[in-house]
Amino acid sequence: MADFSRIDGRTVRLPRSYNAALDLLDRHLLEGRGDRIAVVDDRASYSYADLARRADAVGRALRAAGVEPEQRVMLCLLDTVDFHATFLGAIKAGAVPVPVNTLLTPEDYAYLLEDSRARLLVVSDALFPKLEPVLAQSRFLKAVFVASSPLGGPDGGRPRLDAAIEAHRGPLEPAPTCADDVAFWLYSSGSTGRPKGALHLHSHLVWTAALYAQPILGIRESDVVFSAAKLFFAYGLGNSLTFPLSVGATAVLAAARPTPASVLRILKERRPTIFCGVPTLFASILATPAGEAPEAPALRASSSAGEALPRHIGEGWRARFGSDILDGIGSTELLHIFISNRPGDVRYGTSGKPVPGYDVKLVDESGEPVPDGVEGSLWVRGPSACAAYWNNRERSLATFHGPWTRTGDTYVRDADGYFTYAGRTDDMLKVGGIWVSPFEVESAVASHPSVLEAAVVGQPDGEGLVKPKAFVVLKEPDRASEALAAELKAFVKERLAPFKYPRWIEFVRELPKTATGKVQRYRLRGG
Repeated sequence: MADFSRIDGRTVRLPRSYNAALDLLDRHLLEGRGDRIAVVDDRASYSYADLARRADAVGRALRAAGVEPEQRVMLCLLDTVDFHATFLGAIKAGAVPVPVNTLLTPEDYAYLLEDSRARLLVVSDALFPKLEPVLAQSRFLKAVFVASSPLGGPDGGRPRLDAAIEAHRGPLEPAPTCADDVAFWLYSSGSTGRPKGALHLHSHLVWTAALYAQPILGIRESDVVFSAAKLFFAYGLGNSLTFPLSVGATAVLAAARPTPASVLRILKERRPTIFCGVPTLFASILATPAGEAPEAPALRASSSAGEALPRHIGEGWRARFGSDILDGIGSTELLHIFISNRPGDVRYGTSGKPVPGYDVKLVDESGEPVPDGVEGSLWVRGPSACAAYWNNRERSLATFHGPWTRTGDTYVRDADGYFTYAGRTDDMLKVGGIWVSPFEVESAVASHPSVLEAAVVGQPDGEGLVKPKAFVVLKEPDRASEALAAELKAFVKERLAPFKYPRWIEFVRELPKTATGKVQRYRLRGG
């Protein structure tokens, strides 16, 4: 069996021979945690020993199906124990799991199957009808396993994952991988074009745990973690798999899409100590009547990513639940959060400070550093940065510059070292020759007591000059009126420089978003 990582403070020491699945799973059996609960899903609880046996069986089933080392296995799975078992079983077997968004169209899945050249697909039965029409189109796919889920669904006569697990029980010999081997892929959200496959190494998982989960979240063996953000994207993968399994803690999973009601029920019944969400969900929960919230939540910390967290949401959460939201920024390319607020050092309205172990810089269009107080393009370097984008050299060269990753985000650093989000590089507006951050305007609009959330884009006026336009979701949609629109404009004028206020207000029932909770502003612009 390969050696495990050793974490000394914030330093990770990895042997050349290394398999991430052994570190996150098998290690706990050797260290006496086999009976601890690793995963609680909608159906049952699973100990670390249960999960290890299930992962070994999946890995053996993959090998029996003809999957060879370094070949891709696509995972289109809801959040159940089978995600953990398949992801870790594939890694232990030397295959490369590729989790994908569960909310896509058949055409999207056809592209992902073709681009990844996946040899095997594991899909939840509830999602199988979306995949079935395109399976025959794949030139590389050799086998399909259908996993049972609480939501139920057909299998089209394909083998069931449970049956494959039963047929291949037994210990799995780990593949002879090394720390720098590609362990898994994650596809970007593709909000502005085709998704890009980010290649992540075996070492990357333990690095995010060592640099963020343990020193920032302070995660420990006794914790129970619930992430409303799903496992198929980087933030959720860390929250619900890497982080709890790095210390022997427990992950609570829910297959269905999160709603305020379902999250509050889980907070009450499962009593997680760490909750991970996105700003939209935090806002929706705060809009729920206080009487429906748990009386004594066990939360000691929450985290937020996906979009910057407005100040009033963080302050409202702390007032209602008695614990802070640690807002931060991460990315698919860096795997998890690299700038964050932290316990005892929370400054709402900012993303906090760089996570120790990551270096960040803000630069202008010429690549020169910008001074404090000036907006700049955010670049980051750290040990969890993906190796490249699969089969996309042009985008790789545009994003990865030696050890540095160009994030595409614009930030401002203040004199105290706190970083404040100013929007995506291509979302910034120039109004009257002055740059305006859409997020700044959104935060001002969203702080109005009638507003649930808002998104701001640029729109040309009668003279062809760009001005801000706000799309607004109300807590009570039936209150939409011209009078309220005028009130919101005046409200923002009182809080921001006058040129920043939205010239137009459009009330909508919901905002278009990616599965990670990011607002798709290009759709609001009509792109």
